[in-house]
Amino acid sequence: MCTVTSRTQVGIVGAGPAGLMLGHLLDRQGIDSVIIENRSEQHVVERVRAGVLEQSTVDLMRETGTGHRLEREGLRHDGFHIAFEGRRHRIDMAGLTGGRAITIYGQNEVVKDLIEARRATGRPLFFEASNVGVADLDSRQPVVRFTADGADHQLACDFIGGCDGFHGVCRPAIPADAIRIFERVYPFGWLGILADAPPSASELVYSLHERGFALFSMRSTSITRLYLQCGHDEDVNGWSDARIWSELRTRLATEDGWKPNQGPILQRGVTGMRSFVAEPMRYGRLFLAGDSAHIVPPTGAKGLNLAMADVYRLSHAIAECYRSGSERLLDRYSERALRRTWRAQRFSFWMTSMLHQDDAGNPFDYRRQIADLEYLFTSRAAMTSLAESYAGAPFDHE
Repeated sequence: MCTVTSRTQVGIVGAGPAGLMLGHLLDRQGIDSVIIENRSEQHVVERVRAGVLEQSTVDLMRETGTGHRLEREGLRHDGFHIAFEGRRHRIDMAGLTGGRAITIYGQNEVVKDLIEARRATGRPLFFEASNVGVADLDSRQPVVRFTADGADHQLACDFIGGCDGFHGVCRPAIPADAIRIFERVYPFGWLGILADAPPSASELVYSLHERGFALFSMRSTSITRLYLQCGHDEDVNGWSDARIWSELRTRLATEDGWKPNQGPILQRGVTGMRSFVAEPMRYGRLFLAGDSAHIVPPTGAKGLNLAMADVYRLSHAIAECYRSGSERLLDRYSERALRRTWRAQRFSFWMTSMLHQDDAGNPFDYRRQIADLEYLFTSRAAMTSLAESYAGAPFDHE
């Protein structure tokens, strides 16, 4: 097998939302990049993951020319509901934040749009690469090595964007004495389904119930997305369609007669929940972004949005370095990105602990959660705090 030696300005490992958006942002500033992904394009596109886009993520896609389909198909939500003790209570997100909102648009759809934008630039995008690795990270010319298209590649770079997710190769390439890991693994997970049923409400409904958390969401005007709290290692085969729908109706139905519409289940799966942060998010010329650096419980809908905030910041830092020779923003990247990350961790942990039942099932904890929610909906200040955190702060690069 021959070895292809080449050079680029930025080598990007990972073709999820973080890697693809980083490549797109760099291209808009005339900076060359190569994106390397070890999975197939079909796998990357078809993964059903996050679907709640913060205002800043929506704005970024619009401003960078990748939001045309989002404009047509995305579902803007000005608020959401939290249900407890049989009643739904609404958070007027837009009203409390000066017009900031969320948009429902699946991560797989974001990836489709970004792949299309990448291909339009003609810059390299490799899927199904094998033997991916990074080296010489503390030198002025780090290297990405991989096998693709029948050849071994050695790609010399000025910088490497580690956007290859929690199980990727970039973070483990950092020496153990140069990185610190903070982690919390939760004793529960989410059983998520896609149902061929039109949504029965126009906004999300989070539900606290004695039997466990539930969430009503959607992916389009014809597809409903629903979640149930379950064991972190739950066997999805133990959940029949009838059991799933019975549990959803029990946990979500409210006294006013509302309940989720039922339909054929198109997809199901169990996702464990964890909080994870790697510090710092930089080693030499390697910069971590997205899930390679942090994982948040999905309750706060922050994962994809944190990734977009990371690469927005990183692209500006790299561009400033090429434009002026200054590494000021590169040197601040990790500190500033971690500040936003820990704020998202705080919010996601609070949302998770407020709405889930732990394994012990202590009645005291459930009553405390009820009191927490009752206070929330009697305090405009508390509702404003929740709305601001959920809609997300504007992206910044300083």
